Amino acid sequence: MPDRQGAPPHRPTIASPCIRNCCLNEDDICLGCYRSLTEICAWGEAGDTERLNILDKAQQRKQQYRHEPPEVT
Repeated sequence: MPDRQGAPPHRPTIASPCIRNCCLNEDDICLGCYRSLTEICAWGEAGDTERLNILDKAQQRKQQYRHEPPEVT
């Protein structure tokens, strides 16, 4: 839908990091893309700035999970 000046709305250009390997851990973090369930649900409505923030958090989680062995229960 165009805005008042007739320009089309801005569409986010940052692609989803989803690799179709969805498996949530006990903290609701996807072990495929390392986004939280909340971030996955928000992705469709997020603009580029928010998407970049989500990607940054996911990258930090990925590094953290690689350095911490999973807990065995």
